[in-house]
Amino acid sequence: MADANKPLRQIRTPFVALGPSGVAIRTRLKSLAPRDEEVLRSVGAHLGSLASKDLKRRCADGLDHSTDTWAERKQGLTGESSSRWAGSITKATHDQWALSRRAQLAHIQSLEAGVGTIMHRLSLPVGEHGSKRAPGGYRSRQEWHAKTRRLHALEDRLAVERVDREAGRVRVVRGGKRMARNRHNLQAADMTETEWRQRWEAARWFLAADGESGKRFGNETIRVNEDGDVGIKLPAPLAHLANAPHGRYVLAAKVCFPHRGQEWADRIAADRAVAYRIHYDVQRGRWYLTASWTLPVTKTIPIEAVLADGVIGVDTNADHLAAWRLDAHGNPIGARAASSTTCPARPTIVTPRSGMLCPDC
Repeated sequence: MADANKPLRQIRTPFVALGPSGVAIRTRLKSLAPRDEEVLRSVGAHLGSLASKDLKRRCADGLDHSTDTWAERKQGLTGESSSRWAGSITKATHDQWALSRRAQLAHIQSLEAGVGTIMHRLSLPVGEHGSKRAPGGYRSRQEWHAKTRRLHALEDRLAVERVDREAGRVRVVRGGKRMARNRHNLQAADMTETEWRQRWEAARWFLAADGESGKRFGNETIRVNEDGDVGIKLPAPLAHLANAPHGRYVLAAKVCFPHRGQEWADRIAADRAVAYRIHYDVQRGRWYLTASWTLPVTKTIPIEAVLADGVIGVDTNADHLAAWRLDAHGNPIGARAASSTTCPARPTIVTPRSGMLCPDC
């Protein structure tokens, strides 16, 4: 039975949620010729090697990174690939380094919370009960002693992490730390050395290109036209593998995007930026192509203005929308408009992409 004296939880103040900031769709590269796979593997391995070297240099720069060091790194990569490939590699390097810094800060905060909790519980008498807001003491002297040793271990790890953060030092593994650790215990990972090597190398390949608005089909490096032909601008050392003009290689397989394909087609027809990534699933033996692009930021209005004259609550079902007009407090007004996409109060169209609120009602 619920405690009558227990206060009820406070309902959080409603707010207007932002819409999605980008789109990513994926399709499979089917019917690739053996030559296509050889070229993809060669390009991915070559660019992956450049990405590993660039990440090593970025980590060595630490907090001393500047536009000059970035330009120097990009210039060095351009000679071994191209200016656009170099731009994609350096951008991916910066994103990975920044992600590692955020993860490092989260780890430090987690260690600080753990140290604080253990110190608090050690300061209490053994066996003291805790409350709903704070934990109590440890249950026995043995546990108290074990947590004392645990505290020293956490404090040492916290000191090391703080020193690394102040120095701008991060630890990044291209291909993933888990995959690197699996190499030392293949039996537990249920892999042979050959299987591990294949997954490790595929995870370290680099086959991603940023989009460019105004360029043909929105991307000069990995280009997909309206007919589904996929063309790749080969790095300078691999230009001899080209089967199309201007150092390009066109895959034998054609692609289509079943999901949001028309939206993608409209973008490339208008030469709007579309980023592409090609990756290989070793376990399934399949190649995939992922297309992505950003969406314009949706201008939001204050929640007070949205709720001023009531709103429309929309239930997005598989084959229809069910809408109900609500007052400023969320209470239904009038009859439910089932299987309809129009507002019951006025002929305003309510779509799933416009969100759960209709500010026109």
